[in-house]
Amino acid sequence: MSGEGQGDIIIARGLNKSFPGPVQALADFSVTVRRGEVLVIVGPSGSGKSTFLRCLNGLEEVDSGTIVVDGIPLDENERHRLEIRREVGMVFQSFNLFPHLSVLENISLAQRLVRGKSRARAREFSMELLARVGLRDKAGSYPAELSGGQQQRVAIARALAMMPRVMLFDEATSALDPEMIGEVLDVMRQLADDGMTMVVVTHEMGFAREVSDRILFMEQGRVIEEGTPEQFFNSPVRERTRAFLRQIL
Repeated sequence: MSGEGQGDIIIARGLNKSFPGPVQALADFSVTVRRGEVLVIVGPSGSGKSTFLRCLNGLEEVDSGTIVVDGIPLDENERHRLEIRREVGMVFQSFNLFPHLSVLENISLAQRLVRGKSRARAREFSMELLARVGLRDKAGSYPAELSGGQQQRVAIARALAMMPRVMLFDEATSALDPEMIGEVLDVMRQLADDGMTMVVVTHEMGFAREVSDRILFMEQGRVIEEGTPEQFFNSPVRERTRAFLRQIL
């Protein structure tokens, strides 16, 4: 594991999480994430990758273990939980946009309700974000009028509107048609280039190789292997990792 220090923005220690059934989703799982790092998590379905992301921002409760995000413990204190949810943006497989609101309204709403911005300031920042994800011309459109790739880029802009310190991506491209995946990955690459701390669960191995600082391979709720992209793809230590890579590359 990476050594803890002042540069660590996420510190997760000894996480255990079970659902009904024989397999633990997280089994004494520990990881730290440095500020500005792009950590990519890969592994077979059911290995605990998405569960970890959901535990990071309090969508799932851990059975035991500790999570600290930018010095804030994720504990029973409701104020801590709200603060972490404000500081941690999350993008899911499904876009979760409000269908009855325009693109601009989807991005502006939480800025006004949670951050207390005026309508004018929220609109101005939303338009900046739409330009950033290449969709400024879609501000007045509704989600049903957009392609899947465009909807996911709006979802990213909506998460960025809260000015998070960390962005979590849970299989953000897996629900997209192949030709739309690239446009979403391009936005994620841009975020990485801008220094955003990112934890990315993905099957896109080209993205993992190109953009990540570190890759974790998970199975049955545990870290099987971790390393730089070069180490992970070119000289994995464990046979289980090599078998996984043979299947997907």
